[in-house]
Amino acid sequence: MVTGMWVEVKRASNLMMAEMWKELFEGEGVPTRILPDPQSGKEGEFAPYIIYIPKFREHVIAEVLRKL
Repeated sequence: MVTGMWVEVKRASNLMMAEMWKELFEGEGVPTRILPDPQSGKEGEFAPYIIYIPKFREHVIAEVLRKL
């Protein structure tokens, strides 16, 4: 579980989608973490994932998502 300065910004249905979001966000200069959703009970590349970014960069990602 990520706490403190990291906030959830997106959920992905699998690891490949989570890595795509991570690549997009990091391309915008925003550090990104992806972790399996602990509520799903699944593991591995087909588990749902949660994408986290630093709280102080939420405004950047909000703008990126608005443009999609």
